[in-house]
Amino acid sequence: MAARSGCGTTRRPASGRPVTLKRSTPPGSPRAFSGRPVASGSTTTPPSRVPTGAARPTSEARRVTPRTTTPGSEDSTGEVVAAGVDRARSAMAEFADADQGRVDEVVTALAWSLYKPEHARELAELAVRTTGLGNVADKIVKNRRKTFGTLRDLSRARTVGLIEEDPARGLMIYAKPVGVVAAVTPSTNPAATPVNKAMMAVKGRNAVVIAPSPLAYATTSRAVELMRAALEGVDAPPDLVQILPEPVTRRSTTALMEACDLSVVTGSQNNVRSAYRSGKPAIGVGAGNVPVVIDSTADLGQAAAGIVASKTFDNATSCSSENSLVILDDVYDRALDELRKAGAYVVDGQEKGAIRDALWVEGRLNREVIARDADVLARHAGLGAQAGQARLFLVEDELPARAGSFADEKLSLVLTVYRAAGIREAIDTVKAVLEVRGRGHSCGIYTASVDNARLLATELDVVRVLVNQAHAIGNGGSFTNGLPFTLTMGCGTWAGNSISENLNYRHFINLTHLSTTVAEDRPTEEALFGDHWRQYGE
Repeated sequence: MAARSGCGTTRRPASGRPVTLKRSTPPGSPRAFSGRPVASGSTTTPPSRVPTGAARPTSEARRVTPRTTTPGSEDSTGEVVAAGVDRARSAMAEFADADQGRVDEVVTALAWSLYKPEHARELAELAVRTTGLGNVADKIVKNRRKTFGTLRDLSRARTVGLIEEDPARGLMIYAKPVGVVAAVTPSTNPAATPVNKAMMAVKGRNAVVIAPSPLAYATTSRAVELMRAALEGVDAPPDLVQILPEPVTRRSTTALMEACDLSVVTGSQNNVRSAYRSGKPAIGVGAGNVPVVIDSTADLGQAAAGIVASKTFDNATSCSSENSLVILDDVYDRALDELRKAGAYVVDGQEKGAIRDALWVEGRLNREVIARDADVLARHAGLGAQAGQARLFLVEDELPARAGSFADEKLSLVLTVYRAAGIREAIDTVKAVLEVRGRGHSCGIYTASVDNARLLATELDVVRVLVNQAHAIGNGGSFTNGLPFTLTMGCGTWAGNSISENLNYRHFINLTHLSTTVAEDRPTEEALFGDHWRQYGE
């Protein structure tokens, strides 16, 4: 249980700053660990520490010496990654004596680097312009809401020194850093996820090196640049937050995972599997494919409004976006009517085939239509004018579910609808959908029945069951539920993950347990074995 920090703020000036190691990269696309542009033809030198009290060199003033390895080779990739990790360790050493007040001051600066309205907008616009995924208005909301919520959670947590005490058990628990964190981040949330992870990592007095999606490099590197400026603004070591230089490759990302102390991976399952193979501790995520049940007791207007708001948020880029609805027979038609009122369009058989052909090309999701406005998909599918005005499309379908079908994750404004005779059949349908993709992730239900909600929690292999909530908005934390704010969703062993909860600050600290003696707590043999003896004999 975390206690609110009562520490005052103590500013600790950084004692120096490592020289940035940069590698030669082709003109036009170079970037360094710092997130700043690298001049064409720049070279590298081993990292060194600026003596305490010495003036810090500006980015433009840093100069490095040539080396003999070829840029982009396996040797040079390893050297660049190792140098960045060394700088991260140096930054951690400078930050090691920070007390709770100082840590919270620095974390707040990181949060403000994205929450600041002009920064949230700049990064949202850059993300949509360079990746083509999502929409600007919702990315602004996401950038600010996730950052604000995470800061709320972190402001209430102790992560330095003694954080818990249990006199009855004679235990005192001390928090320590986990080390340098490799943070792999996706193209769908190229600003919010890196800042979210950096805040959590630095809250534990760790340093973080970000390996972004290549598609989103421009946005993530700009977010890192803003975070580093924020760190410098509060006299904290800027190398607490770094980014891999371009081009980000499988080789450089793997090298980072192997060099760091902990990998935290949000994004492709290939990266998640690589992290678990790296030989270092790793936290990965599972695939989304959220099914939501609407039962006979649901407030259908509330359900429709929540589902449409959630599914359309940022054009369904979230892994927590609804992908399937399972509606009970006795409210099926009325539920569809409410969904239509909220802006959904129920496609007919011919339109269903056209959407399928537009959405999947040779068995793979079509990047031309995923995470884009509904009218883009309507045009690609050749749908009529009425469909082009819809906020999202409802596709009625039946089991069996299979990969590459409407039961799969769609990353688009398409929502599959199934019909069920009762709650048991609805649960069986949800299980079938999750077997296609999404096992371990989450599901939801709109209901007035506590028993039905608990039945889902009991029967389904998922980490989160949301009740009467817009899924993409509540699953990663909300001001109206108790889940921690995050953009990284642990899905348990069901999805091959090491955690079965929302990623939070606790995953970025090691714990030292100070144990002292207490009064003996030894029960009698009769107390523990008595019932067994009486039933089965001694």
